[in-house]
Amino acid sequence: MPATVAQILDALPQTQCTRCGYPDCAAYAQAIADGQAAINQCPPGGAEGVARLAALTGQPAQPLNPACGAEGPMTVAVIDEDWCIGCTLCLKVCPTDAILGANKRMHTVIEPWCTGCELCIPVCPVDCIRMENVSGERTGWAAWSQPQADTARRRYDFHVLRLQRDTAETAIRLEAKAQAKLADLPAHSLHTDPAVLEKKRAVIEAALERARARRQVSR
Repeated sequence: MPATVAQILDALPQTQCTRCGYPDCAAYAQAIADGQAAINQCPPGGAEGVARLAALTGQPAQPLNPACGAEGPMTVAVIDEDWCIGCTLCLKVCPTDAILGANKRMHTVIEPWCTGCELCIPVCPVDCIRMENVSGERTGWAAWSQPQADTARRRYDFHVLRLQRDTAETAIRLEAKAQAKLADLPAHSLHTDPAVLEKKRAVIEAALERARARRQVSR
């Protein structure tokens, strides 16, 4: 009996690093189940991860695909406080919300939540983030425990839900703002020409209709 997506996902380390070529571990698991991805595309899982997937899927074990990266030790992000400018870009890309900070405030990493995904590295405009080896010579699953994977998975699930909630709340807030503008367009515009105001009204109404349609589709 073929392995299910859930079984494959359970066998992955949940680092959400995207090195496999997919946006997250769940997407990679789905691709494996669909026969669209090989089982050797997860560097954090390393050789042991490939062996686990081989046992699940019945596919032969094979060396890790070098195009996806190399197996290595567990690392965590460390932010140089002297250089951090508080841009919040790293907060936005961290899949487990392991970075604490605010706009124009120094950021710091909550080490137990960091998966070593390295997604914060390329977005930092001042190169103040480095990865620090915390597992010594241990690599792959030898450096990353099942409890850590479980924690990372829970935190990523919460991260996704939070982003969805924030997006929905922003859409509702902007829609309310647009509705208020429509209710008294002359008071919210520098223009006084009725023709210009009517054109602006049509643009806002069309934008509102698109927003409502998107919300209906997402439900």
